[in-house]
Amino acid sequence: MFIGFAVGILGGIAARVLLGDDPRLATFIEYIAQPAGQIFLRLLFMLVVPLVFSALALGVAGLADVRALGRVGLRTLVYTVVVSTIAVVIGIVLVNTLRPGDGLSPELRSRMLEGAEERASIITQSTPPESGIALLVEIVPSNPIRAMADGDMLAVMFFAVMIGVGLILTRSDASRQFEKALEGLYEITLRLIHLVISLAPFGVAALLFTLTAELGYEILWQLARYVGVVLLALGLHQFVVYSLAVRVLGGMSPLRFFRDIRAAMVVAFSTASSNATLPTALAVAETELRLPPHVSRFVLTVGATANQNGTALFEGVTVLFLAQFFGIDLSLAQQTLVVGICILGGIGTAGVPAGSIPVVAMILGVVGVPVEGIGMILGVDRFLDMCRTTLNVTGDLAAAVIVSRGETVGAR
Repeated sequence: MFIGFAVGILGGIAARVLLGDDPRLATFIEYIAQPAGQIFLRLLFMLVVPLVFSALALGVAGLADVRALGRVGLRTLVYTVVVSTIAVVIGIVLVNTLRPGDGLSPELRSRMLEGAEERASIITQSTPPESGIALLVEIVPSNPIRAMADGDMLAVMFFAVMIGVGLILTRSDASRQFEKALEGLYEITLRLIHLVISLAPFGVAALLFTLTAELGYEILWQLARYVGVVLLALGLHQFVVYSLAVRVLGGMSPLRFFRDIRAAMVVAFSTASSNATLPTALAVAETELRLPPHVSRFVLTVGATANQNGTALFEGVTVLFLAQFFGIDLSLAQQTLVVGICILGGIGTAGVPAGSIPVVAMILGVVGVPVEGIGMILGVDRFLDMCRTTLNVTGDLAAAVIVSRGETVGAR
């Protein structure tokens, strides 16, 4: 993917310098580079609805253990929502303050947005609601199948949550078979996403060639600023928010906490997968942190899917950065909507490498940001994925520490 990133960037800059406004370059972009990038995006978006629907429904259904474990499940759920909200807010405040997407000239922005509205409709064809009340009403779909066909992802996510709740409340053989079918859909969709991601080097090269042939080297400065903001936000959440949470709510020294979980952090950074890190995290929780096994196993297992603070933060920063990059002003209501979707998307995001990319694509479509910019993100996503996965796993272990202390105090 990095090779595709480099080929697209360098090839586009060279074409811009050597050919400029030559009609041959415009023809190559129109008939080769841009269609190739669009096909890659369409393959990705094709899988968004089945992935989000199955993952979110299963994620909610998996919280059935909340009822069984009582206080443990409730504390885990509250912690997940609160800390994910803090993570997304940190990212969005930094993007609005540092504005990494600003800097393009009005002429370049105008050229980038030519036809972007049509291309952004790959994932959503629904008309934006006229007011906040209309948005609230339209979240509840009158016809979930039509919502899926129209790309109305908020309605699809609401329907998925309701299906998950129904699975919790309905304990029958038929409902368990349906849950198994959802698991099969989820696994099949993940497999297909891996196949599509294997084509990413070609898609990234095509998308970035198109961008840099139109913008030149200016895109590199924007990209570097974006990476810097993501890393700053992740660092603040990792070493400030988690340190305070572990100290104040968990009663543990942050230095001891980070020293004891270093093995899990290294595995998370290396694999970029919360699911792949789960065995190491479980071992660390029991042997190094010495947490009660019944607490740590529940919190870490649920957290590998539902407590992805780094992923939620990354999604929020990425959407706002691309909005700034394309010169699209998102209102406070739209940014609040992004926060809510990112928090909810943390439950429905696969704990595997690049698992958040389909969710980012979905959010871009919901708020009307051109989808071509995702090619830029894919070029640097592997490194950022490693960093945000480290944050995700650290957050799971911090949650285990905090919930375990509450159980110990409750037992006394």
